[in-house]
Amino acid sequence: MAKRDYYEILDVKRNATQAEIKSAYRKKALQYHPDKNPGDPTAEGKFKEAAEAYEVLGNEQKRARYDQYGHAGVEGAAGGFEGGMTVEDIFSHFGDIFGGSFGGFGGFSSGRRSRRVNKGSNLRVKVKLSLKDIANGVEKKIKVTKYVACKACDGTGAQNGTAFSDCSTCHGSGQVTRISNTFLGQMQSTSTCPACSGEGKTITSKCASCYGEGIVKDTEVVKLKIPAGVAEGMQMSVSGKGNAARRGGVNGDLLVVIEEEKHQELIRDGNDLIYYLYLSLPDAALGVPVEIPTVEGKVKIKVEPGTQPGKILRLRGKGLPDINGYGKGDLLVNISVWVPKKLSKEEQQVLEKLRESGNFAPDPSREDKNFFERMKSYFE
Repeated sequence: MAKRDYYEILDVKRNATQAEIKSAYRKKALQYHPDKNPGDPTAEGKFKEAAEAYEVLGNEQKRARYDQYGHAGVEGAAGGFEGGMTVEDIFSHFGDIFGGSFGGFGGFSSGRRSRRVNKGSNLRVKVKLSLKDIANGVEKKIKVTKYVACKACDGTGAQNGTAFSDCSTCHGSGQVTRISNTFLGQMQSTSTCPACSGEGKTITSKCASCYGEGIVKDTEVVKLKIPAGVAEGMQMSVSGKGNAARRGGVNGDLLVVIEEEKHQELIRDGNDLIYYLYLSLPDAALGVPVEIPTVEGKVKIKVEPGTQPGKILRLRGKGLPDINGYGKGDLLVNISVWVPKKLSKEEQQVLEKLRESGNFAPDPSREDKNFFERMKSYFE
């Protein structure tokens, strides 16, 4: 059977504006609404037909293809409404056009709006990690105090889990509709039922363990798998490990905030690590083998003779991994020369002789002829 023309279905001209198309669809939907035509399959068919037409004509791109190619240009583009559409699909897809409950100003509602789903609140915890944990990733078990579903009533809040009745205020729908008179006419608004908080049911006999709440305080051990490369202040979310919802529903999430424990010797700078190595004057002048701490343990390096204060030795790949997998940072060894504040007479005599030799007098030009030019440009 050939499909009817979409403009004909909505009873609009081909040059109709989007506002006119929307108004026409609303009029047809109200006319053939299932609640207004109970048990009438013809009305339901026209209700679906109008929704399919609006799905295409209410979208500028789909409408342009339809105007050019007809139904062939929008095959599969009508939101899956060809044949497999249900009335509930239409309520979900276009319900906002009618302002709240489907029917808006019409004085009736679909009766198909879903009841409110409770969701438990999120929990936030802090987890301290060492640099080694951050470097390698780690699995941790933490004990969390939170609300869990009451075992006595399986989280329903009702004694034996069966003592329920439909809410007398909303009659089980979870919503209440109010109609008020304004200068524009009757206005209809829908809101969550205050008597049952949108659940559509009330408890006739409350559970003695949770007093009808469906949740109780308890502790749970949660396993966390923390990836390598995390940083201070980063937050992970563990779905469903937060507080349980009152009287059933969806659990909240567990938000895990990362805290870094300070390392005794290493300083983090992004994915790089910094270590300040203090050398004596003789060691800096003569060179010396030293041990450098890393997150995995000590490593030996050789400090070359004549190493100057401020020189940075780079140990590639000895830093922290990037959390996105882009390699590892480096370990930067910053050389400092320790100058003693007090000297013995013998030490003073030795240093006097070294000073007199002239080799220990600073002469940057011997190392870098452009030293002074570089310093000048630096301060300009």
